[in-house]
Amino acid sequence: MIPAPLERFPDERAGERGVDAAHERLRAAGVEPYPWSNGPADRYAAHEHRTTKLLICALGSITFLVGPDEEPIELVAGEGFVLPAGTRHAAVVGPQGCTCLEGHRPG
Repeated sequence: MIPAPLERFPDERAGERGVDAAHERLRAAGVEPYPWSNGPADRYAAHEHRTTKLLICALGSITFLVGPDEEPIELVAGEGFVLPAGTRHAAVVGPQGCTCLEGHRPG
C-alpha cells in the first residue's frame, strides 16, 4: 500500500518491467523521462523537489523513506509512484541495484 501523500503510478500497465516499458509509461503520463541507476545499498540523503516527481523502478528495487516519519515504500521492477512537490524523501537501493526512470511536472 502506498500511503498519503503518495499515489501509485496511475496507469493500466502497472507491473510491466524494463526500461522501455517505464519510458513509454512516463511519456504517456505527459512527462519526459530520464533514467538513473545505482549499485546495491547506495543511499540518497533526505531532500525535496519543487516539482512533482513521477517515478518508475524499471529494474531491481529501491526503498524510499517518505515524509517526516520516513515511511518506507519499497518499489520493485514495474512499480512506481507520484511524489508531490515538497515531499521530503530519502532512498536506499536494494541488494541487486536499481534502474529507475523519472519525469517531473510543475509543483
